[in-house]
Amino acid sequence: MTAPLTPPHRPSSSDDNHAWQKPEGGEPAGTPGPYGSHWVPSSAVDREELRADLRRAGVVAAVVTVAGVLMGLLWLWLAPRVPLVSDSTAVFLNDSEGEEAIGAGGTFALLGLAFGAVSAGLVFWLHRRGGIWLTVGLAVGSVLGSVLAWQLGTRLGPTSDVVAHAREVGKGVVFDAPLEMHAHGVLLAWGVAAMVVHLGLTAAWGPRDFEGEWGTGAPSAPSAPSWPGKAAAPSDGA
Repeated sequence: MTAPLTPPHRPSSSDDNHAWQKPEGGEPAGTPGPYGSHWVPSSAVDREELRADLRRAGVVAAVVTVAGVLMGLLWLWLAPRVPLVSDSTAVFLNDSEGEEAIGAGGTFALLGLAFGAVSAGLVFWLHRRGGIWLTVGLAVGSVLGSVLAWQLGTRLGPTSDVVAHAREVGKGVVFDAPLEMHAHGVLLAWGVAAMVVHLGLTAAWGPRDFEGEWGTGAPSAPSAPSWPGKAAAPSDGA
C-alpha cells in the first residue's frame, strides 16, 4: 500500500485576513463590483469632479452676466419714451393719458424672458447636462445680467436731473424723461425663464441614469453556483 498523498497547502482564515484573495494594489475606485455594483470612488475623484463643475458654473455665470450689456442696450433702444414739458415753473407730462411710463418695465420683462430662454438653451446645448452647480451659475448670471442691463439702460438714457434738463431745453419744449423702472420684480424675469427652460430641456433630453442591464431595472440576483459532481435539482414536471 502506498501512503496517502499529502493535500496541497490551503491558506487558513488567519493568513493575513485572506490577503491572497485581494488584488494587488487594492481595488481601483470606480471599477465595477460584483453583480453590477460599483466601488465607492475616492475622495480625490470627488474633488476633481467638484472643481470641474464649479469651473463650468463660473464660466456660465460670467458669460450670462456679460450678456446683460446687450440686453441693456436693447432696452434703451426699444423702451418707449415718456415725453415731458416745462412752463418755466414746473415740469408736466406732455400726454397725461399716455402709457409710456409702464411700457419701460414691460419691455424689460419681455427682454428678460427672451434672454432667459436663449441663455438656458445655449447652456444646455453646450454642456448637455444638468447639475446643481450649473443651474446655480445660470441663475446667478441671470440676476446679475438683469441688474447690469437695468443700470446700463438708465445711465445711458436721458439724464435723471429733470429740472436741469428742462432749463436747458427751455419753456414749452418737449423732452424725454429718464428711463426708469418702477416694478423691480421684472429683474427676476430673466432668471425665472432661464430656470424653467433649462430644467425642461434637462428633463426632456438630459442624460438618463443607468437602470441595469438592457434597461430592465435593477440587476437580477445571481444564480446559485453549480458544484462539480452535484446533480441539478429536478423540475416540477419531472
